[in-house]
Amino acid sequence: MGLRFEIVAEDPATGARAGLLHTPHGTVETPVFMPVGTAGTVKGMTQAQLEELGVQILLANTYHLYLRPGHEIIRELGGLHRFMGWPHPILTDSGGFQVMSLKSLGRVTEDGVWFKSHLDGSSHFLSPERAVEVQLALGADIIMMLDECVEYPSSHEALHRAVKLTGRWAARAKEKLSALSSQPSASQPALFGIVQGGIDKDLRRQSAEGLLELDFEGYALGGLSVGEPKAEMYDVTEYTVRLLPRQRPRYLMGVGTPEDLVECVARGIDMFDCVLPTRNARNGCVFTSQGKVIIKNTKYARDESPLDPACECPVCARYSRSYIRHLLVAGEMLGAILTTQHNLHFYIDRMRKIRQSLMFGAFAEFHSRVRAEP
Repeated sequence: MGLRFEIVAEDPATGARAGLLHTPHGTVETPVFMPVGTAGTVKGMTQAQLEELGVQILLANTYHLYLRPGHEIIRELGGLHRFMGWPHPILTDSGGFQVMSLKSLGRVTEDGVWFKSHLDGSSHFLSPERAVEVQLALGADIIMMLDECVEYPSSHEALHRAVKLTGRWAARAKEKLSALSSQPSASQPALFGIVQGGIDKDLRRQSAEGLLELDFEGYALGGLSVGEPKAEMYDVTEYTVRLLPRQRPRYLMGVGTPEDLVECVARGIDMFDCVLPTRNARNGCVFTSQGKVIIKNTKYARDESPLDPACECPVCARYSRSYIRHLLVAGEMLGAILTTQHNLHFYIDRMRKIRQSLMFGAFAEFHSRVRAEP
């Protein structure tokens, strides 16, 4: 099969683990943060720059690529890896979250989701089967089932309905992939199931149990980091992870801050994605060892120091806070490019240090040190 996961180190106190995720396009060291390349690009970064930062795997967005340029065009051009010049692993989401976030343009039914394009208002239908077909056309290494992701807060009835519907869609997605991939091969993508249920632990348990019966190659936690209190997110993550098989990768979708990465690795998560480092960067918010810095603030106008004196990224080695602030205030695109490069380095370096601490049996010490940071 196309995906294999092995655990190479584990913290006995927390269950945090370091692993190797073997895919058709290379091996990923976990825990790992996946930068978000929504439309086949991480905004402000070239693929060569991503490689230089040590990025191992990217996330691309099925919804956006389906609408533009179209999955059939990408298939004709050799798949997403060749299309975007990225020979390393790619994970594609199903589009379910985008439909939720654009809820005024969509309608959920038993069969799937009807939605209108945010680009031109044209009508489209995405079913569990169609989501698999589109992602197969893109050629990702890891693909996600279509799920119903509900907003926070939602009623118990809405969450219960979403859990049941997601479970039925999971079975349909698994069946469709089996039908389209009757001859397993080394290049076959891995399909992950998505556990839903909001912050309701009983619903999370029901969702996980239903997905475990279908035996997915990996399991994701969806419907978190959508507005619930941070403590609730951590608690539900820890609870849900305990329901999932130890030998399968665990992916916490849409999370999060640098602190979230450490806290959720401590709760057994292997994979993360989030737009936070790149989106914040474009708005002038950078992550540093001393906390967040809003670099557009006037107090940095004459600041000759780097964004983060403790950082070893190329941006901090060359440019001052004063210069980067000037670029952002002047609307120069280089400003957003530099802050994006720095923020991604910060995230990738954070994951590297987490993994090193696990490999050397020092995760508890690292965890405590991060908790004491500003």
